[in-house]
Amino acid sequence: MRKSGDHENPKINMDFSGAEPVTVEVTRGAIVESRHRGSVAVVDVQGQVQLAAGDITRPVYPRSAIKAFQALPLVETGAAEEFGFTPAEISLCCASHGGEAGHVKTVEAMLEKIGLGEEDLECGVHWPTHEESAFALAAAGQMPGQRHNNCSGKHAGMLALARKLGADTKGYTDITHPVQQRILGTMEAMCGVHLAEAPRERDGCSVPTWAIPLENAAYGFARFGAPDDLPEIRAQACRQIAAAVAEEPFMVAGSGRWCTDVMTVLGQRAFVKYGAEGVYCASLPEYGLGVAMKCEDGAKRGVEVMLAAVLRHIGVIEDKDLQQMAALKSVPLVNRRNFKVGEIRPAEGFLSF
Repeated sequence: MRKSGDHENPKINMDFSGAEPVTVEVTRGAIVESRHRGSVAVVDVQGQVQLAAGDITRPVYPRSAIKAFQALPLVETGAAEEFGFTPAEISLCCASHGGEAGHVKTVEAMLEKIGLGEEDLECGVHWPTHEESAFALAAAGQMPGQRHNNCSGKHAGMLALARKLGADTKGYTDITHPVQQRILGTMEAMCGVHLAEAPRERDGCSVPTWAIPLENAAYGFARFGAPDDLPEIRAQACRQIAAAVAEEPFMVAGSGRWCTDVMTVLGQRAFVKYGAEGVYCASLPEYGLGVAMKCEDGAKRGVEVMLAAVLRHIGVIEDKDLQQMAALKSVPLVNRRNFKVGEIRPAEGFLSF
């Protein structure tokens, strides 16, 4: 893996030369109806690539998959402690939540603690992605606000950081704001990459998103999960965020969501986080490994099966875990009348078990 300031390191690369490999198959009856291609990087805390599929050097936007890195400055500056943020609130800072009642109330509590309101958020408005919550809101004759935005917890955390830094809370989503500059430096240090010339744009919630190679994202998550070699303040922040998410996995996604379901089953064995357009990142503390992957066509259904396959291949997901969550193996494909017509599964030849 190429880290900033390093010469090129050797990497263990499965022989997928050329196009991204087929990683996931979608069946209907006896035939494969659709296929997804993707790239996967598994990297250890020394920066050595332990598994690679596809092109892991090509920069991709990690989107919401790196929210834990965006939350690190909140914790390591002492802002989370100063404002009395609970584990549930710290977990929500890493969330792409569904806008359920528990999520919305927690955002409101965070804003109250820092003396600000919903109008101070700069994430924008959309309906809750949790359908029942959206239906309930509409049935009550109400419209969504910024607190229903799936990134509102992250933004409440950024406002708390702005307060701690003594910076203006207005414009905290701008790239030149001290909050975003602190996050930029954190990402560069965690992932071992310079981002000054990297492609960047505003994310869906208006904060900057920088494109980084999958191998560097995986390296960052290896260090996040096993932070012993990091400065003590940062290492403690990593441990605190990971513990908060493991204690409150509902906050990081919500009912029926893959991130929440997997971390409910695996606990502190894995931190996993989805990002838009088919990206997933994970840290595996017991193995000292980080994982970053992208489904080439941006399909969420594809990248979830990819991650489950990699976690099973490494050994993080055990047979007993499959009894609690069958979707860790394959996802049934059902029609409108709930007849099973196929499945979404790892492609034949992708990570043999």
